[in-house]
Amino acid sequence: MRSAAALLLLLVAGCAVRPDYQRPELELPQAWKESAPRPEPADPWWRVYGDPVLDRLIEEALAGNTDVLMAAARVDEARALLGEVDAARNPQVSANASAGRSQFSTATGLLPPGAPRELSEYRATLGVSYEIDIFGRLRAASDAARAELAASEAVREAVRLALTARVAASYYGLIALDAQVDLTRRAIAIREEALGLQRRRREAGIISDYDLRQLEADTATLRAQLPPLERDREIEEAALSALLGRSPRAVFDDALARAAPAGETVAVAVPDGLPSELLLRRPDLLEAEQRLVASNARVAEARAAYFPSIRLTGFLGGASAELGDLFTGPAGIWNVTAALAQPVYAGGRLDAQRDAALARERALHAQYQGAVRNAFREVRQALAAQARARESFDAQSARVNALRDTLRLARLRYASGLASQLEVLDTERNLVDAHAARIEALRQQRAAVADLYRALGG
Repeated sequence: MRSAAALLLLLVAGCAVRPDYQRPELELPQAWKESAPRPEPADPWWRVYGDPVLDRLIEEALAGNTDVLMAAARVDEARALLGEVDAARNPQVSANASAGRSQFSTATGLLPPGAPRELSEYRATLGVSYEIDIFGRLRAASDAARAELAASEAVREAVRLALTARVAASYYGLIALDAQVDLTRRAIAIREEALGLQRRRREAGIISDYDLRQLEADTATLRAQLPPLERDREIEEAALSALLGRSPRAVFDDALARAAPAGETVAVAVPDGLPSELLLRRPDLLEAEQRLVASNARVAEARAAYFPSIRLTGFLGGASAELGDLFTGPAGIWNVTAALAQPVYAGGRLDAQRDAALARERALHAQYQGAVRNAFREVRQALAAQARARESFDAQSARVNALRDTLRLARLRYASGLASQLEVLDTERNLVDAHAARIEALRQQRAAVADLYRALGG
C-alpha cells in the first residue's frame, strides 16, 4: 500500500513539471471575425492570373529553386532528429560477444592449488536497457522535437509561398519591360519617319533649321531611353532564370518564355469578415507558434532534470572456458539491475538550464506576438496597395485615351497651319510617357496581387 502511494506521488510530481501550452492572447481587429465561414481549399493562388506560362514557371521554380531544396532538406533533418529523440523512449537492445585468454601469476600465492595458470573465457550476451520516464523528461524532449519538425515544415511552406510571389512579380516585371521596350522602339520608328519627312520639308524651305534641329534632338532623346530599358530587361530575365533554379548555362544563354502582353488588371475580391484563423495559418505564424510550443516543452524537460532518473538494465547469455560449452545450460548467465539517480548538487547547472529555457520561452512569446502584429500590418498594406494600384491603372488608361485623341487633333491642327510642330512633339511625348506609366501601373497592380496573396498566407 505504501509503495502504491509513493508511486502515485511520483506520477503526480511528474505531471506537475509539464506546463500546459496555451496560445498567447491576441487582440484582433473587428473586421476579422471568429464567426465568419472558413474558406475551402482552392486552386493555387497564382491561377488567379489565368496565365499558363506563369503556371509552368512557378512549377519549375518549386521543383528547382535552391531555397526550396534547402528548406526541404532541413525538414528531413528535423524529422530524423525527431526519430532519434523518440528512440530514447524505447528499450535499447544490444548484442555483445567477447573471447579472451589470460595468465595468472604464481608468485603472489593467490592462485589456488591445482588451478590452471592459464584460462580462456568466452562470453555472449544480449543486453537490454530502458529508462522509465516517470517525470516526463523524455516525453517533453520528444514533444519539443515534434514541434520543431512542424516549425521546419512551416518554414518550407513560407519559402515556397514567398518564392511563388517573387516569381509572379518578376515575371510580370519582365513582361512590363518587354512592353516598354516595344513601345519605345515603335515611338522611335514613328519619330524617325517624321524626321525624314521634315528633312525633305527643310530642303524645300518649308520649315526652318530650328524646327528640324528640335525634332532631331527629340528623336535622339527618345533613342537614348532604349538602352537602359534593354539593360533592365536583361537583368530581370537573368534574375528570374536564377530564381527558377536553372543551370548556369541556361541562366546565361537561354531566353525565358512569356505570354503575349495583356492590358487587363487582375480582379481580386477579398470578402469582409475573414476568420482570424485564415491569417493565423500563415506559414511564418505557424513557425513562430511551433517554436513557442517547442520552448514550452524544453522548459518541462529542464524541470524534469531535477527529479530522479530510473533505468532498468539486464543481460542474458552465456560464459564458459570452452567455446563449445558457451551455449550449454551450465554456461548460462543473466543479470537484472534497477538504478535510480537523483541529482543532489550540480553547482547551479540545473538552475541555469531551467532559467535559460524560461528566458527562451519569453523571447519566443514576444517573437510570436510581433510576428502576428507584422502579419496584420502586411495585410493592411497589401490590401491598400492592391486597391490603389488598380485605381492608378484605370486613371492611366483614361489618360492614354485622352492623349491619343489629343495627338490626332494636334496633327490636324498642324496640317492646317493652326498649331506648331512643337505642339505636336509635346503631345507625342506626353502620349509615350502615358503609355509607359500605364505599363508600370499594370505591373504594380499585378505585383500587388501577389503581395496580397502572400500576406494572406496563399
